[in-house]
Amino acid sequence: MLQRLIAGVERALPGQCAVCRAWPAQSLCESCVARFAQPRPRCIRCALPVGPGVAQCGRCLAHPPPLDACYAAVIYDYPWSALIAQYKFNGQAGWARVFATLMRSTPWVEPALEDADLVLPMPLAPERLSERGFNQSLQLARLLAPGRVDARLLLRIRHTPAQAALDRRGRLANVKGAFAVDPLRAHEAQGKRIVLVDDVMTSGASLHSAAQALKDAGAENVTAIVLARTDEPGA
Repeated sequence: MLQRLIAGVERALPGQCAVCRAWPAQSLCESCVARFAQPRPRCIRCALPVGPGVAQCGRCLAHPPPLDACYAAVIYDYPWSALIAQYKFNGQAGWARVFATLMRSTPWVEPALEDADLVLPMPLAPERLSERGFNQSLQLARLLAPGRVDARLLLRIRHTPAQAALDRRGRLANVKGAFAVDPLRAHEAQGKRIVLVDDVMTSGASLHSAAQALKDAGAENVTAIVLARTDEPGA
């Protein structure tokens, strides 16, 4: 009861924008959202930037990924990279609501969520979950699709080293076989339209590995919705 009262008081009090420091403002003011979260043309399969009127990038045309679609809200750059770090590594889980609103506002995200039979967060290895105290993707998924999130169907079966220092080929090898569908529930993925939720997409290696596991279990369609996407094809 006390925690709810404190949360209500905090929502009622004026705040300061975390980016431009405008006062009073929400944690992210409308001006900064308009400035830093403008939609841009992206490849429908991997969410990398493309030219106007282009549906798919050359890489996805030549080598179609296991993702049928991928939508990204913002570029993984200033100010988002710092804000996401606060969210993931500094225990500031309150950012989830702001980020989920940005994701839901991204073109084609609402229809993808409405069409989904299942919404799955990218699972964390137990070691990472212990370090952070929460799964950032699960928090986002619950806000995007209340009541329709399944956090146990897709499993992370292998802990992998951090991806930051690896190139794209190394990232792909690092997460190969890292995900699996719960063998006792694999039938629940058959013929389903599934949305995967994650916070950051770099090379796409983790999302591709997870999507392939779901496709191998019989999923009809796998779409990814991510908060931020790096814009370097080789990242």
